[in-house]
Amino acid sequence: MDATGDVPEGGVTVIVGPSGSGKSTLLRCCNRLEVPDRGTVRFRGSDVTTLDPLTLRRRVGMVFQRPTPFAGTVRDNLQIAEPALTDHAAVLALERVGLAPPFLDRDARELSGGEAQRICLARTLVTRPEVVLMDEVTSSVDPAARLALEGLASGLAAVDVPVVWVTHDLDQMRRVADHVLVVIGGRVVHAGPPGRLGSDAPDEAQQFLTGEAA
Repeated sequence: MDATGDVPEGGVTVIVGPSGSGKSTLLRCCNRLEVPDRGTVRFRGSDVTTLDPLTLRRRVGMVFQRPTPFAGTVRDNLQIAEPALTDHAAVLALERVGLAPPFLDRDARELSGGEAQRICLARTLVTRPEVVLMDEVTSSVDPAARLALEGLASGLAAVDVPVVWVTHDLDQMRRVADHVLVVIGGRVVHAGPPGRLGSDAPDEAQQFLTGEAA
């Protein structure tokens, strides 16, 4: 990859581009799930390679493309992330993702795709991250859950937790983005507010944004 770009302090930043363009790789470099062979990734001014990986991943939480609930109850899943979590705090975490308190005693592996993805988001939030990375998190859920997760991301970003959201879906980008990075062939070819993704974008970005690129 040869990607250069900045993520603003607030709002939802969408990394968008065709499948295989390097979006997820770029995201995974942000919390050291992958390490670039050259260049530097910085978080709040610090080179991430100088930070303890576990500490970094609590500060930079991540929700993956497919829900990853662990065996046990929803309560168990939340306490894996935060062992000292009280029931009261667990209920508050569920409320943040739009789920009712009775979910605490549900088997996490018997939830629907959308419910499971919300639990994964709640599990990330109980560590009090400074930013949340969301990698194609709606790709395996139904349309209603997709819209719900988009709303949750926008709500988090509006309150206190910036979100970096990866998608190849242009309609989704338009619904959730406050800032956009267009990634083509491993390079950030355009960056800016979604309203500026027009005539000032380079040809590569224009072709993708207008559906002309493969």
